[in-house]
Amino acid sequence: MEELRLKNFLICILILLGLPLRLAAQFDVDPVSWSQQLEQTSDSTFTLFLEAEIEPDWHLYSQFTAEGGALPTEFTFINDGADYERMGPVKESETHTAYSDIFEVDETFFKGKAIFSQEIRLLDPLINQVRVEVFYQVCKEVCISAERSFTFMLDGSEAPEILVEIDAASRAKGEALTIALAKPERLYSGEAGEEPEKQSLWLIFGLGFIGGFIALLTPCVFPMIPLTVSFFTKRSDNKTGGVAAALFYGFCIVLIYVLLSLPFHLFDTVDSQLLNTIATNIWLNLFFFLVFVFFAFSFFGYYEITLPASWANKVDAASGKIGGGIGIFFMALTLAIVSFSCTGPILGGLLGSTALAEGEVATNLSVGMTGFGLALALPFALFALFPSWLNKLPSSGQWMETVKVVLGFLELGLAFKFLSNADLVGNWGLLKREVFLGIWILLALGLAAYLLGFFGKKGGIKPRLSFWRLGGVVLSLLFAGYLAYGLFYKAPLKWVSGFPPPDFYSLAENNSDCPLGLDCFKDFEKGLQHAQEVQKPILLDFTGWACVNCRRMEETVWSDPEVFSLIDEDFVLISLYVDDRTRLPEAEQFQFQYDSGRTKQIETIGDKWATFQNVNFKAVSQPFYVQLSPDLEVLNPAIQNSDVATYRNWLASGLQTYEAGKNNTVFSPGIKLNP
Repeated sequence: MEELRLKNFLICILILLGLPLRLAAQFDVDPVSWSQQLEQTSDSTFTLFLEAEIEPDWHLYSQFTAEGGALPTEFTFINDGADYERMGPVKESETHTAYSDIFEVDETFFKGKAIFSQEIRLLDPLINQVRVEVFYQVCKEVCISAERSFTFMLDGSEAPEILVEIDAASRAKGEALTIALAKPERLYSGEAGEEPEKQSLWLIFGLGFIGGFIALLTPCVFPMIPLTVSFFTKRSDNKTGGVAAALFYGFCIVLIYVLLSLPFHLFDTVDSQLLNTIATNIWLNLFFFLVFVFFAFSFFGYYEITLPASWANKVDAASGKIGGGIGIFFMALTLAIVSFSCTGPILGGLLGSTALAEGEVATNLSVGMTGFGLALALPFALFALFPSWLNKLPSSGQWMETVKVVLGFLELGLAFKFLSNADLVGNWGLLKREVFLGIWILLALGLAAYLLGFFGKKGGIKPRLSFWRLGGVVLSLLFAGYLAYGLFYKAPLKWVSGFPPPDFYSLAENNSDCPLGLDCFKDFEKGLQHAQEVQKPILLDFTGWACVNCRRMEETVWSDPEVFSLIDEDFVLISLYVDDRTRLPEAEQFQFQYDSGRTKQIETIGDKWATFQNVNFKAVSQPFYVQLSPDLEVLNPAIQNSDVATYRNWLASGLQTYEAGKNNTVFSPGIKLNP
């Protein structure tokens, strides 16, 4: 609920641009069944009817339901304006309106039945068919998004079935990828764990806020605070007017940074697996590595990253000429441009952290940008309200350059995380866990040496060891020691779990290439066959090499002695890596066709398991855990991120369901994936 409110808050900030909330959970069965009818009203006019039968307790949403809630029904008329023209909008039958506690808006929806009608007039008398595509969302406890395509034959004949032809071998392999789950309704019948996006949105907001606060301490922004606040308070005829102007200035700062995330929302309309593919793309991670190294050396003072000076001059001139609220907006835009040399690398880090996080990248980035802008804006508002606080601000000085160099070390550390992602996904073996930790240890020691004044001294003068410098030295040395402890004693590093490579990705020879040394299968059919032989339930683990939350779950939850014991002794673990870019043998590559007719080329191991997850479990995020019996019965709701207690209870409840089922039924061995 908290995260949904936060999303609606973002929608308000973005001036209600209609970025809808999409829920990932879906069922195999669509609770809406459609029928179509055609009526000819004259030689050139027809009325198209679409009727939806809706199962009890489900809601299908009107074309005109309020923004910020469930998605409206949308119609696309193919070749409208060329073959025919629509005579008015799509009409719809009686609707209901009720307040949604989840989305906090009044939603307009249909219950039981919905009828849509559209009158058309032919422009080309020779056409014989009209195609209509419908996108809709239907909700109960969860929401299902779906698309349907309808063909109306104007001569009354039966519409031909339009299918993309795929070869028989591809069709057989595609059918084998779909499994017949028993009791699939259990998958989403409860809330055993939080989705990664829900759990991490506040964390992303906090990271953005911290990034904005750090940006305040840089020489590009900090000196602007007293100057700008004094400008507003002295320029206005009264204190109230100055405070109002400063508050609006702060709001404009937040708005500008949130608007920077808008282009990423364009991805909402593409394949649900695209953003995961991008985030785990080897070349994109290498690109991020180079960009972050570039950012780091700019903070080290080798060069400055700036936007063209002409941009700032033009925007500043516009703010002076226009005045009023628009002028204040341009003043905020000027601040964003002139401070880019300091804020740019921090914003890059924010983009990187959202790419590493689970959930919608665009939503994560909007939340992070809101936190960043809010941290930048708060001082301008607070000092306008309490001008006497300005006297307590520290003066500008060398300490701001120190902040920049510290940020450079942090950027460099994050850069190696992206290089590690590329290495893991590509299975290059370059940045094993020991190498990665060694690099981070050197960076931490290098930061301590800088703060102690061993290098980077201005004019050979050793800086005074202030309280803050000494604190930074202590923290850097403690962090280096913590990493060294994990490196030499093979201890779990829970504070940084998810960032270093997994423990089995090591220079040392391991008996297992599975998390924590567990036995696991990386092929579903082989794991299923073993589960049938030993008569144990399956723990199906959808994971990824570059999945930070997957590593965090393994290192902080699976490492718990009770959880580890349950997985090790009572389950058959099947770990499927959806970002594995290892190419399948040519004979095993195929073209998969979805029910909608859309096709996808399955070329890598990751393609196969990502599609397997999407098709059978209607999910695309990781980590994603499912418990199955050897005869493919779903034992309890799927779970994602959780704490130790929740995950332990979830495993125990699945075992209890499995044991109860074993006592009541006779198991038939030999179940396999569809041939």
